[in-house]
Amino acid sequence: MKKTPFITLEKAREISAQIPTPFHVYDEAGIRANARALKQAFAWNKGFREYFAVKATPNPYILQVLKEEGCGCDCSSYTELLLAEAVGCTGHDVMFSSNVTPEQDMQKAYDMGAYINLDDATHVDFLEKIADKMPETVCLRYNPGGSFTISNTIMDMPRDAKYGMTEDQMAGAINRLQKLGVKHFGIHAFLASNTTTNEYYPELASNLFRLAVRLKNATGAHISFVNLSGGIGVDYRPEQPCCNISIIGEGVRQRYEQILTPNGMNDIAIFTELGRFMLAPYGHLVATVLHQKHIYREYVGLDACAADLMRPAMYGAYHHITVLGKEDAILDHVYDVTGGLCENNDKFAIERSLPQIDIGDLVAIHDTGAHGHSMGYNYNGKLRSAEVLLREDGSFLLIRRAETPADYFATLDCTPFMPKC
Repeated sequence: MKKTPFITLEKAREISAQIPTPFHVYDEAGIRANARALKQAFAWNKGFREYFAVKATPNPYILQVLKEEGCGCDCSSYTELLLAEAVGCTGHDVMFSSNVTPEQDMQKAYDMGAYINLDDATHVDFLEKIADKMPETVCLRYNPGGSFTISNTIMDMPRDAKYGMTEDQMAGAINRLQKLGVKHFGIHAFLASNTTTNEYYPELASNLFRLAVRLKNATGAHISFVNLSGGIGVDYRPEQPCCNISIIGEGVRQRYEQILTPNGMNDIAIFTELGRFMLAPYGHLVATVLHQKHIYREYVGLDACAADLMRPAMYGAYHHITVLGKEDAILDHVYDVTGGLCENNDKFAIERSLPQIDIGDLVAIHDTGAHGHSMGYNYNGKLRSAEVLLREDGSFLLIRRAETPADYFATLDCTPFMPKC
């Protein structure tokens, strides 16, 4: 399937006249429509709630858009909790899922009244230490070990993951927490990443629903919600299958009625913590072609680099590239598309078929709305780019300015060396 950018050459030029490239741009209309489709897919569940994974796109303007669509915030650190608080997400609008958790972070989550998702049985003692009074509801993260398989295909290896507890540890933690006054429990698991099959969530749900029944029978605990976490992926490549959230929601509903309802547990709410699915397709990294190089391969050099989007360099991840204004041109050239870091893996594409590219062309790198800007860094003294929100009415808003050298030096006491820094 052809991947079409949500931004035109004309709009990119309009934005870049005020906000120089590179910049990440986000499609508000697309984000809102996707959030509504997710909500509709799970409308059968009275307590359904999406807790957006803040780590994917930690920008308050994005969080505000999603809040207006009924989403909460999934936070994993003190700073992410502050971001959620800044847009008015507190209490049970926040899910705190952390590991190797500093006391400051746990204390902040507790003070905000967030749902706290314990990663390890020893964290019961940790929570008791910081809590004046134990929360009424506590969530526990599950790790089943072994491999996670769908239709005889291994999706991931939970046994190699650092997250979560065994079932016996969860039962022990629940018994201990009940003695400390906790009345309700949530169950959480994340067993595979960026899945593009509609079967992932229903299969995960089956596992967690059965676990919920076993834990209730073993401990007598009231399970109030099951958190399916993230893992629903996006079609980074044009030929990849695209998840259908309506089919996914219906699959989870069927498992719910097969497993939970007969056991008298049809009051359980379904939570999700999606990041990539919610935002990735609705972000582009827009960059300008600075140079061409003709040696053993044909190279195109952009003003963006891996500091703006590290997934290709870090994971070898594919991101589709559109040369704006040449969407329908023949793909009769083969290029490596690179940034300017002093690292040979600073490549957005390797031997990619593209139309003829000229210096000054604007390119849109697709699916950067999640884990794009948020994974940026300052290697080689590179400065992280701006973020722009393309509003539903066609206007645009700068929602994060580009970094400056002053930002880069701000954490240094550099006055002995650079008095004007």
